[in-house]
Amino acid sequence: MSNTLIHILKNDCPHCHQGKILKENNIFFKFSFPKMNEYCSHCNYKFQKEPGFFFGAMYVSYGLTVAQGIATYVIASFFFQETFDLRIIPIIMAVIIALSPFNIRLSRLLWIYMFKNYSK
Repeated sequence: MSNTLIHILKNDCPHCHQGKILKENNIFFKFSFPKMNEYCSHCNYKFQKEPGFFFGAMYVSYGLTVAQGIATYVIASFFFQETFDLRIIPIIMAVIIALSPFNIRLSRLLWIYMFKNYSK
């Protein structure tokens, strides 16, 4: 399991772990829409199985965003005296907007790995 997480974060092909899924090497700090390879350069594994395959990755991205919003609220609430201070909302929004390019990439990588054929 830990090797799978390492391969996801390294942007490796789910089939051979040699090629790259995304064209850019750094998935963490890139502020543009991800450009994906259609096939693995090493094993010719097709990443997009069918048209609209990555629509499901939006649900993964939504889950990541909710988890980051809750974590930001918990961390930020230590710096305010009231239980719910309205000044936390812009902080949560800023964190969500700053992490959205990373969420798009990570959600696509997670989606590809969820539908990898593990029987081979």
